[in-house]
Amino acid sequence: MTKEILTKDTIVLGAHPNNKEEAIRFTGNILRDHGYVEATYVEKMLEREQVTTTYIGNNVAIPHGTEDAKKAVLETGISVVIVPEGVDFDGNTVKILIGIAGKGDEHLEILSKIAIVCSEEENITKLIQAETKDEIINLLGGVN
Repeated sequence: MTKEILTKDTIVLGAHPNNKEEAIRFTGNILRDHGYVEATYVEKMLEREQVTTTYIGNNVAIPHGTEDAKKAVLETGISVVIVPEGVDFDGNTVKILIGIAGKGDEHLEILSKIAIVCSEEENITKLIQAETKDEIINLLGGVN
């Protein structure tokens, strides 16, 4: 049986990472702790960030591993971390981190769905102000 891609267990509201690396590590460790990825995937997420930023605008970053990190993905999954005060991503403020681990090409489909949700300013506000994990799941529900 395959896991659900997004669950309450992979959502954290009100996180307070001190910097970009801590934020990415935190986002990746959620995926690791819930069996979506091996520990090496988190390092590959940090590597990806050094190559090119995963900040996509609108207070959103989508940390994910490098191309060669695919072998460390056990199941397709996403983690969502809400940082109400924001964390600095090289001069950009990120309040929503969406960690992605995709088997095969599944991450591309997930990325496009997330990009659509996150292109709406209203959805960004709702995500940042969400008081329950259900609100996050409802907004990103099309990802599952």
